[in-house]
Amino acid sequence: MSVYIRSIETAVPTTVLQQDQTRDAFAAQPGLGRLGQRLIHSTFSASGIERRYSVIDDFDFEQDRDLRAEPVFFDRDTAQMLNPGTAIRNRVYTSRAAELFVEAGKRALKACDGIDAADVTHVVTVSCTGFFAPGPDFMLVRELGLAPTVSRQHLGFMGCYASLPALRVAADFCRADPDAVVLVVSTELCTLHVRVSNDPDTIVASSVFADGAGAAVVTAKPPGQDTAALRIDRFGTVITPVGEGDMAWTIGDHGFEMVLSKYVPHIIDEHILGALEPLLAEEPELARSPKESVRHWAIHPGGRSILDKVEAKLGLSEAQLIPSRDTLRDYGNMSSATILFVLKHILDGRREASLGAILPGETGPGETLADESVPDRDERVAAMAFGPGLTVETALLTRLPAVATG
Repeated sequence: MSVYIRSIETAVPTTVLQQDQTRDAFAAQPGLGRLGQRLIHSTFSASGIERRYSVIDDFDFEQDRDLRAEPVFFDRDTAQMLNPGTAIRNRVYTSRAAELFVEAGKRALKACDGIDAADVTHVVTVSCTGFFAPGPDFMLVRELGLAPTVSRQHLGFMGCYASLPALRVAADFCRADPDAVVLVVSTELCTLHVRVSNDPDTIVASSVFADGAGAAVVTAKPPGQDTAALRIDRFGTVITPVGEGDMAWTIGDHGFEMVLSKYVPHIIDEHILGALEPLLAEEPELARSPKESVRHWAIHPGGRSILDKVEAKLGLSEAQLIPSRDTLRDYGNMSSATILFVLKHILDGRREASLGAILPGETGPGETLADESVPDRDERVAAMAFGPGLTVETALLTRLPAVATG
C-alpha cells in the first residue's frame, strides 16, 4: 500500500538572529579567552548561515527600549549574555513551543486539499528541547479542534533525526488503517540552550542552532493530480560503530547541553555509504549509482562541513544539495524540524533552477535533451538525518509533481 506526504508547512518565531550580529555579541562576552574569541569569529563566519530565528525576545535588537521586558537571556543595556537555570528555560519552552506546534499544524492542514481537522485520526509530535505535560500532542488536539478520540504519540529527546522516525510511525499507521490521517509536527527551540563558552564544541553548537517548527499530513489516500506530494517508499536506520560521545544531548543545571564534536563530519564521511546501503538495497539501480538515479537529496544540514562531506563522498552536484544549503543559510539547524524544511523545499518545487543550476536530465538555454525520456522519470528523493549515537536515519521517497489540468 502506498502512503503519501500530502503537505508540509513550517513556522518560525519573529526574532531574527543575523549571523554576523550574533557572532559579535558572543565574541564580546567577558570571560572568553583570546582563543575562544577567535574560534567564535571563525566558526560563526564559516557556518554557511546568514540568519536564524529565536523565541528569545531579548535578542530582538529592533524592539523599542520602552517595550522591553526584564532581560532573561541577554541584557542589551550591558550587552551581557545571562545564564538562567533550566527551569526558567523550560518555562519559556512551554509557552513558546506550544505556539509554534499549533501554527505549523494549522498551516499543514490548511495546505492539504480535501483534508481538514475533523479528518485527523492520529497526531505524532516531536521535540528534544523541552518538556511539559499535558504535552504538545494534547495542545494540538485542543487548539486545532481535533476529535478528542485522536490517537496521540510523542517522540521526545531523540535529537536531530527524530522527524524521520515520526514519518515512519505515521506511515505505519496509514498502512494499518487506510483511512488514517496523521498529523506530524516537530518543534524545536534550540536557542533556549545556547551558552557562552571557550569550549570548541559548545561554540560550534551556538553558531548553528535555531528555532522552528515543521508539520506534515500523511495519508494512504492519494493526492489529486493537481497537487504535488511525496510518496513514502521506505525508511532505514543505522547506528555507526563510532561517535557515541561526539553527538550527545544531556540536561544540565543551566539548560540542555549539546555535544557536537568537530569529528562528526569525519564520522559521517567514513560511514555514510554504509548507512545508505540498507535503504537502497531493494532497488539495484539506485544502489549502483545513487547520485545519478536519485534526483533530490534532502540532507539534514547539521552544519556546513557536514554538507560538504556528504556532497564530496557521494559525488553529488552542487544543485542536488541546494535545498539543504538554502535551509541552512536561511534558518540554521533547528534540530529535528530541519529535515521538514528541506523536504518542503523539494516538495514545493523551489528547485535548483532558481539559481541557474542544471540538474541531470534538464536543459540550459539553447540546449536539448539527448534522452527525451529523462524528464519523465520518477523524481526520487533520498532523505538523511543524523543524531545522537551517532544515528543515521534515512528515507526514500518519490516526488509526484502536480499535473496541470484543463
